[in-house]
Amino acid sequence: MGISAFFDIDGTLYRNSLMVEHFKKLLKYEVLDPALWHNHVKSTYNNWDQRQGNYDDYLLEIANLYIDSMKGLNKAQIDFIANQVIHLKGDRVYRYTREKIIWHQQQGHKVIFISGSPTHLVEKMANKYGVHDFKGTEYLIDDTGNFTGEIKQMWDSENKKEAMLFFKEKYNIHMDKSYAYGDTNGDFSMFEMVKYPIAINPTKELIQNIQKNEEMKKKIQIIVERKDVIYQLSGDVNFF
Repeated sequence: MGISAFFDIDGTLYRNSLMVEHFKKLLKYEVLDPALWHNHVKSTYNNWDQRQGNYDDYLLEIANLYIDSMKGLNKAQIDFIANQVIHLKGDRVYRYTREKIIWHQQQGHKVIFISGSPTHLVEKMANKYGVHDFKGTEYLIDDTGNFTGEIKQMWDSENKKEAMLFFKEKYNIHMDKSYAYGDTNGDFSMFEMVKYPIAINPTKELIQNIQKNEEMKKKIQIIVERKDVIYQLSGDVNFF
């Protein structure tokens, strides 16, 4: 049986959300109406940016708008802009996570991305970092190559668990020797399934969930990367 390292992308490797970056580029190039930002997202973003709102609320609002707006757009057109996102933004990652990906590859571990971002972005990020396999949120297309507005999501804990089980079976992975990296509650099921869970700049909700789980508190590492400093904490540290 082999060893694997499972990585979330948004907020864990990439220092934002690939979906948000793609959404912004679609607005910039006027593939989508730029008024969508001002009319639907700006106030939620400002609440989060001023630390008065919840980041998950901001992301969920954009995700719902992104899904609705993508309906009817052609995959070839979207792929072109997705390439631009990875080309321009793909290096905007956390140093700790980037170095861990390289370390796992050097150890011969299978590195796998499991992300809530769209597959058409996750695939390109996976190719950039040379990882073994990936799963993202699948945006369904019709026979003409247009998006239908339907998705198979990958940002919640249950779907990430199913993805882990899929890869475990596919590659005969030894979970008792494997690693998982994430930053939100959606990654908690990944943490539960491996011996070495690592939370990168975890959200308040994830910290609260960790604190309620004695087994998780004992085995998890918490990494906080700020500016050029990386802090490593244990799961039983007090947070306020």
